[in-house]
Amino acid sequence: MANYKDLVVWQRAVDLSVEIYRLVKKLPKEETYALSDQMRRAAVSIPSNIAEGKSRSSEKEFSYFLGIAKGSRAELETQLQICKRIGYLNEEDTKTAFGLLVEVEKMLVKLQAAIK
Repeated sequence: MANYKDLVVWQRAVDLSVEIYRLVKKLPKEETYALSDQMRRAAVSIPSNIAEGKSRSSEKEFSYFLGIAKGSRAELETQLQICKRIGYLNEEDTKTAFGLLVEVEKMLVKLQAAIK
């Protein structure tokens, strides 16, 4: 694969980011500069780190950035769980996002294992 845009994991991570931007609009205004902002940053970090790592010169660097993407994915999952527990979002609201989180996680793990 010559370009990060060709990676399905990057494409699905972008889909996840778009879904998170949609979801945070449902959060209360008082969360605009707190949880909402944190969730957007974590979501955008996932495809951004995949892209940056793929654009680096070595597989070791790529693997490192995939690790960062995995961390951001876990952070985002935690934030979504908090939103559900607080009652900001319900199961139906988060179904697509959680599905994408699982899908992206599996792809990140497989890709990282393949390049080590």
